[in-house]
Amino acid sequence: MTELLHITERALWDAACRSGAYEVSTRGRTLAEEGFIHCSLAHQLQPVADFLYGDYDGPDELVVLVIDSTRVPAPVRFEAAKPGGEEFPHIYGPLPVDAVTVVLGWGADR
Repeated sequence: MTELLHITERALWDAACRSGAYEVSTRGRTLAEEGFIHCSLAHQLQPVADFLYGDYDGPDELVVLVIDSTRVPAPVRFEAAKPGGEEFPHIYGPLPVDAVTVVLGWGADR
């Protein structure tokens, strides 16, 4: 099993829990718009959070979804944004809520 991480707004995760699947790719972009859900490995999470949410002042707190890759039915591919760049995990389909094993709070003091 590979543990994948995804940072998001709590309201978006709460909506996914009601529907049964999470379909947000990254901040401001849906799975339908992007084609996949952006994820990170543990060592990649802080830089991704800083890049995507460094200026975040939204009303909802941020959470980190801890995803068990063996529970994800969609393909998971490790890809770089540019040739030779660092590879990040991408989920090519909806994320079932039962693939998320833990939801962690992401504090503003990190």
